[in-house]
Amino acid sequence: MSLRIATWNINSIRQRLGHLKDFTDSHNPDVLCLQETKVQDSEFPLSDIKSMGYEEVFFHGQKSYNGVAILCKNAVEKNEKIVWCEKDDRRHLSVTLKNGLEVHNFYVPSGGPIPDPEQNDKFAHKLQFLKEMAKWVKNPDTKEKKLILVGDLNVAPLEKDVWNHKKLLKSVGHTPLESELMAKLRKSGDLIDVGRHFVPDDQPLYSWWGYRYKPSFEKDYGWRLDHILATQSLKSALKNFEVVRHTRGWEKPSDHVPNIVDIDI
Repeated sequence: MSLRIATWNINSIRQRLGHLKDFTDSHNPDVLCLQETKVQDSEFPLSDIKSMGYEEVFFHGQKSYNGVAILCKNAVEKNEKIVWCEKDDRRHLSVTLKNGLEVHNFYVPSGGPIPDPEQNDKFAHKLQFLKEMAKWVKNPDTKEKKLILVGDLNVAPLEKDVWNHKKLLKSVGHTPLESELMAKLRKSGDLIDVGRHFVPDDQPLYSWWGYRYKPSFEKDYGWRLDHILATQSLKSALKNFEVVRHTRGWEKPSDHVPNIVDIDI
């Protein structure tokens, strides 16, 4: 069975329904994980999403900030959400598919502008969130599962995950501390970094180009903030990986672009 899983920080689902339809029409993911939906559950555009061919749609959102959703072409066994850092700010959802595969969708806190947990509560929250994820994935039961972890993890951990490693070492999202926590997350669950499974570490790989500097996409001033991680039991099932870069060039785009993995399971 071939399965296509995609992750995308949509940066407001209601503002970008047209973009979502264009992407689902062209790439047809079986499971699509969205972050930063920015809509409370009572106003989630469920009928619009179902018209795109998604039978089961799960969402966990709030007004204006954060929010995650998982869109599934077919029925699932179950869906769950976990509250992290004792703060339910709508950052996680998971589904278990009929074939036993678990898909976990995360939106890790961005961390604010100052990379110091003493001065910046948002950065402290981010560090705690990543630590809790590493502890969770270390569970022996988790390691044995067929599990895919995706989302906007808000860390570009490797040198070639940013456009200028030396210049950005003191910038939130690429500090050595955050990179260490990402490495710990992968090591704790013995997880495969799917992007780097297909694209060598010494080659640039980006999924985000900021709004603040308008020519960032044109000049390729990118960061890899969006990730797909998989348990070792899925290694032989990984068939293809794609970053759908051209969506960043659409009119009024999200600053993130979709990441896709194809697996045979």
